[in-house]
Amino acid sequence: MPLPVTYEKVPEGNSCMLSTLTEVPVIELGSHTLKLEVHEPSPELLEKARKELRETPDLASQSIATLQDLIKEDAELTAPVDNVAWLTRFLRPTKFYPESAYTLVKNYYSFKVKHKNMYDGLVPSKEKNIFDHDILTVLPMRDQDGRRILVIQLGKKWKHNKCSLDEVFKGAVLFMEAAMLEPETQISGAEVIFDMDGLTLQQTWQFTPPFAKRIVDWLQDSVPLRIKGIHIVNQPYIFNMVFALFKPFLRDKLRNRIYFHGTDRNSLHKHLSPKYLPECYGGSSSVVRVSGPEWYELLLRLEKEYEAINSYGYKKVAKK
Repeated sequence: MPLPVTYEKVPEGNSCMLSTLTEVPVIELGSHTLKLEVHEPSPELLEKARKELRETPDLASQSIATLQDLIKEDAELTAPVDNVAWLTRFLRPTKFYPESAYTLVKNYYSFKVKHKNMYDGLVPSKEKNIFDHDILTVLPMRDQDGRRILVIQLGKKWKHNKCSLDEVFKGAVLFMEAAMLEPETQISGAEVIFDMDGLTLQQTWQFTPPFAKRIVDWLQDSVPLRIKGIHIVNQPYIFNMVFALFKPFLRDKLRNRIYFHGTDRNSLHKHLSPKYLPECYGGSSSVVRVSGPEWYELLLRLEKEYEAINSYGYKKVAKK
């Protein structure tokens, strides 16, 4: 039976959304509630932002003004430059250095132009297949540091002849775009678990150097989100063939955040507390997993927001 979905109003005066949506979907998971958390950060979260991201009211105000000026000078770019929440999305991962945030803005939109075959008209309603295959999910609970946890299962659950890696990528983009709306995720970041249990030789052949470069370029330079860790679990020996494709494109910062755990759950738990993980990863969380089809129904209710996101960017050529 599908999980029931209700709605919660976006707080009045909250400009986090680029669309006219005034409600966000909510899924009740027993004693736990899963929703797009678009409320203003708590005092505790703002203190974390001050310590880790240099975020203070004065610096934020100055950085926002400078970033607005930099974007307005870019005649080729259409962006929601007057939306403070949108500007903050790019300032938080760059620790409120406006020039760095502007570079991230350019990279974010240039990447979309370079890979327009992935991004043109990218909305949940066009990507039902990836969700039907149920190989991507966000865990219902944040980790011990308030980070979202995205799980991608590319082993025995992945039917590569029915669901392509490009579809997997587009599904991950849809999740990341939603996560970027959340102030807590902007501040605390995200973790990714790649579960490679049952990976076959035929599946490894689906990975190519261009695909590997696209993923690495996206994660390293084009996602306005703090990716704090990439965790490879249950990988067989042949996964080394896959990772060899990615290695040439990795810089030290991202390389140092990739962890290989195999079936060693104690190794995984050094980074992600078992309290927030399901039993299959040695965890003790009993909160119901949200399936791909259920995520699809939830993200469908945000379709207008994805359309608004797609309405901005470089319309002609990607800037270098």
